[in-house]
Amino acid sequence: MESTDDRFVAAFRDGSLPGEEFPHREHVRMAWLYLERHPTAEALLHFSADLRRFAAGKGNPALYHETITWAYLLLIAERRAAGETYAAFAERNPDLFAWKPSLLERYYRAETLASARARATFLLPDRLSS
Repeated sequence: MESTDDRFVAAFRDGSLPGEEFPHREHVRMAWLYLERHPTAEALLHFSADLRRFAAGKGNPALYHETITWAYLLLIAERRAAGETYAAFAERNPDLFAWKPSLLERYYRAETLASARARATFLLPDRLSS
């Protein structure tokens, strides 16, 4: 029997998730699910490709941002605990779910994240974490 998570991932991959919006909280959940199913490097590749395709399918390929996508997925990978449920993970990591202000402001200057280069390719953090 297919789970709710399986249906969520399938709808994301085939572009059938309803609505034009894919809120930040759902991005985090989806990244967590990809990390549940794949080693980190594979999750990065699959999630990035699927998110690019999802944005393009919704008519706005410019929404995809490589640095934000990779940085969040890597932070989620770092913070995951073996055998932990998504609900427990979410409760333990509320800072990952805030969009504004974003956790990435601790790692990146605003002008870096706003740049075309950061949108197109992953950039390493340019600010020390506090």
